[in-house]
Amino acid sequence: MSLRALLTKSQVVLPGVFNAITAQQAVACGHPALYLSGAGLTNALTGYPDIALLTLTEFAQQARYVCRAVPGTPVIADADTGFGDVLNVARTVEEYEHAGLAGLHLEDQLSPKRCGHLDGKSLIEPEAMAAKIRAAVRARTNPDFFLIARTDARGVTGLDDAIARAKCYVDSGADAIFPEGLQSREEFEAFASALPGTYLLANMTEFGKTPMISAEEFALLGYRLVIFPMTAFRAMLYTAREVYTTLHKTGTQQSLLGQMQTRAELYELIGYKKYTEFDNEVSTSPPSPSPGRSYLTEKGGTSSTTPLSSPAKNERPGEGGAGGGRG
Repeated sequence: MSLRALLTKSQVVLPGVFNAITAQQAVACGHPALYLSGAGLTNALTGYPDIALLTLTEFAQQARYVCRAVPGTPVIADADTGFGDVLNVARTVEEYEHAGLAGLHLEDQLSPKRCGHLDGKSLIEPEAMAAKIRAAVRARTNPDFFLIARTDARGVTGLDDAIARAKCYVDSGADAIFPEGLQSREEFEAFASALPGTYLLANMTEFGKTPMISAEEFALLGYRLVIFPMTAFRAMLYTAREVYTTLHKTGTQQSLLGQMQTRAELYELIGYKKYTEFDNEVSTSPPSPSPGRSYLTEKGGTSSTTPLSSPAKNERPGEGGAGGGRG
């Protein structure tokens, strides 16, 4: 189901993922849509901070891995400032669509950007951001591709300017608005009241400027999308630290076994059985009368995708491999 279709039914909660395996785990836990975190992707892939050090190519490649791993599940992704000016934004939309994403968000920070919950940010002019949004609208080929405009103005020029910018961005074609760094329930309520009828996204990140607010509370405040971008990432790092410390101190993982996903559970998650079956079939059986059947055509665990013999939707002519399905 597409993200737009999900939004017509209810609020959509999108947990943050940062690679294919975390995306598969989130879907296995029942989440109908996902958020590919720019901070999580950057931290996990390179160990760099979230200060715009990764390229469009790196983002798009990781998005392709994620979308291939969870076909049929809408994934929206961070696109930072669009990796440049209006032409770069247009190419970003093209690459993200080809990767299989269901949408993206662009922010109005001056590059190089900073984490939205840190001080010291700078903004581009509203009209410059509006031009980026118009470029994104023109560049998309799938009308379901969801364009979210993020404004960081609250922490720079104040809530009133954030609201004014949001109205400008909606007029320029944004499908939704992401007000970053709001600092109270009252601010979220005031922002929503100023933009009636607009899809709004709330960022419920931890240890930042926004107080802890549940998805249910956000729904009552008027926020149809809620992301939890780094929740799983932080929990995984906390657990990894405990594991590495235990190994360093004791030289054994015996005390940790009860906290681990088992080998069988991991193999079920990634669909290992289907790969083995495919290997056995093509190694021992005559050619199949049904072309296109492969280890990727049937579900194994949570993972399935397009048959190898047919190009994925949005795949460029001449590209091999299977792309991820857009929701």
